[in-house]
Amino acid sequence: MSFRRVLAAGVAAGLMLAAAGASAGPLAGFTAENAARQQALEAQFDKALSGEEMKGWLETLSSEPNHVGSPHDKANADLMLAKFKSWGWDARIETFEILYPTPVAEKLELLGPHPFTAALHETPVDGDRTSGRTATALPPYVAYQGDGDVTADIVYVNYGMPEDYKALERLGVSVKGKIVLARYGAGWRGLKPQLAEEHGAVGCLIFSDPADDGYATDDVWPKGGQRPPQGVQRGSVQKMMIYAGDPLTPGVGATKDARRLTRETATTILKIPALPISYADAQPFLEAMGGPLAPRSFRGALPITYRVGGAGAASAHLLVKSDWSLKPIYDVIAVMKGKEFPDQWVVRGNHHDGWVFGATDPLSGNVVLMEEAKAIGTLAKSGWRPKRTLVYASWDAEEPGLIGSTEWAEAHGAELQKKAVAYVNSDSNERGFLNAEGSHSLQTLVNQVAADVTDPETGVSVAERRRARAQVNGARPGAADAVKAEAEIAAKGGELPLAPLGSGSDYSAFIQHLGVASIDLGYGGEGEMGGVYHSIYDSYDHYLRYGDPDFRYEVALAQTAGRIMLRLADADTPPLRLEPVSAAITRYLKEVKQLVEKAKADDLQFATLTATKAFALADDPTRPTHPPTAETAVGPLDFTAMDTASQRLARATTAFDSAYAASVGHLSKTQQAALEPVMSGLEQALTAPEGLPGRPWFHHMIYAPGMLTGYGAKTLPGIREAIESRRWAEAQAYIGVVARTLDGYSSRLEQTTAALPAK
Repeated sequence: MSFRRVLAAGVAAGLMLAAAGASAGPLAGFTAENAARQQALEAQFDKALSGEEMKGWLETLSSEPNHVGSPHDKANADLMLAKFKSWGWDARIETFEILYPTPVAEKLELLGPHPFTAALHETPVDGDRTSGRTATALPPYVAYQGDGDVTADIVYVNYGMPEDYKALERLGVSVKGKIVLARYGAGWRGLKPQLAEEHGAVGCLIFSDPADDGYATDDVWPKGGQRPPQGVQRGSVQKMMIYAGDPLTPGVGATKDARRLTRETATTILKIPALPISYADAQPFLEAMGGPLAPRSFRGALPITYRVGGAGAASAHLLVKSDWSLKPIYDVIAVMKGKEFPDQWVVRGNHHDGWVFGATDPLSGNVVLMEEAKAIGTLAKSGWRPKRTLVYASWDAEEPGLIGSTEWAEAHGAELQKKAVAYVNSDSNERGFLNAEGSHSLQTLVNQVAADVTDPETGVSVAERRRARAQVNGARPGAADAVKAEAEIAAKGGELPLAPLGSGSDYSAFIQHLGVASIDLGYGGEGEMGGVYHSIYDSYDHYLRYGDPDFRYEVALAQTAGRIMLRLADADTPPLRLEPVSAAITRYLKEVKQLVEKAKADDLQFATLTATKAFALADDPTRPTHPPTAETAVGPLDFTAMDTASQRLARATTAFDSAYAASVGHLSKTQQAALEPVMSGLEQALTAPEGLPGRPWFHHMIYAPGMLTGYGAKTLPGIREAIESRRWAEAQAYIGVVARTLDGYSSRLEQTTAALPAK
């Protein structure tokens, strides 16, 4: 699911990781003597890593369709279980039973004078050996749409995002009672049918326009890496921004005897039918559309005139029927018990299920996880044991809704909140730059590790290469302020912030539901895997040509994630630094205040344009449009509580970091044992029991996926999203909730600082 990281890398460059130069300062959490031992251990770890070995595993794991419920999905779980055991891990498979719809019948027809029946399947291509091996594959579909059999006129809604519906409203086009046709991009796929449903549509089609994903971006597979005309992007449309995991068991593990909701009462399942289609199938429908000419922003790269359709313009018949039974999923869990702090866990995860073969997404990351576990097993066989317990997990059912990781986290929630030091996630991986998102308490650790890993293409550290890109991005004409700020820090050799975590991969339940500090890692930006994302062409052959042909970035990811795991496991004290937490919150608070000021400026501008009749005067009289609708006026907001809490937090983190760093190597065993659970529970202090408005499953008050971004992160989400939606009373209420949460976090830091030994 995580290819969104690569797609967003350029846009979000101002927030992505750029590390400082080579391990400036002491190794976080270690005495000087133990730091030297740790780096010697990591050199041994590197020697045990093999790109060729990962290449062989990838070919095997991606050799057959690998979706939830497929025979190969279970075979892969069994293979990994045997491998983990052979490497010396205490391994098991944990099984859950989840609601997972699979297609029974699908049909899409264009009606009228030029009838057309959509193919709704992908065809084999030369050079892709598995593309014809689809006997056990499922047809293109989106999971957790609503079944239905509807006939209606079609409306083209561009990307199907809120601003697109505002544009249609100005054209006088309604989607009520219609089937909408949306293109992938600009937002998460699940928002497209969700917003269509909210606007009264009876069905939704989603296609990949070649302007975004096809021949307009590069040659298509097999000549190039991009999506061929018949390629289809599958995916989940479950409302994961309400809660992740099995739709029927929110908050509890989906065990055999779990209490379940009914399908009708599960709030994350859509009501209207939806289908993903290829641009070859979409073109006849777009050609048949009449109605107003599409706005310039709606036009793609197909050789047609784009129109939006509407009443009587073009009509379609859409049928979707699914099998809505429970199906088993298989999480592979491997444990290596810690010798000093066995009740402190460092958890590592990557999923193993795909939509079809899944060579890039997720198996390119999953074989890295396996290689790390093998190398750690080699260290253990030589006599080393971790101080803290290591848990390696290969999750099932991530693709339909982060289900395997969420059900495991929910089933073990109380234990994880007591014991988990951190969760380290990866997903797909390919050539390019290190992308890292995560809890800001782990920012220094990630920066130091990035400075110690060599970029395989350039020979400099991955930190140095990322820092160079930050400076180049900041020097480009029109660079955003955030990008320029990152470039300035990079130029000074400073530690740049991690990007915040939204959703789209298996960290969500850990950080946003349970409050476990988390990191998401992967390399990318230079491969060409986006064009086969979630299609049958995400294959071993495609990855060898366009992903990471020499598997050098597979080794680099193993070195990066492996070092983070080993340092978290073996540090004298957990390697956390909290000044980046307060710095991030200060930055986010400034941003939400700026949103309020922008809303006021927008209101003033709108009032002026309305008073001068500017909208009507600017219209083409032959193609008149409706003026935009006024927004709810800005209400009064008092940020005093947040200002006070943020200032206190800055003081508390500065004092804590100083005392904590000085305590390394000077704590008795009793003091260290008492400190361990305090440190592992710090992230939980940033959660609130009431959760976010309308979605209490999300407890974290600093990071969450946006209700209208899906994967994209919203920071200070309770405040920010209320302001963006102009719910002023709710924004004021969550200023209070977040301020109270920050004060609780500061109190915990102050008490801990006072208990640490004096310098």
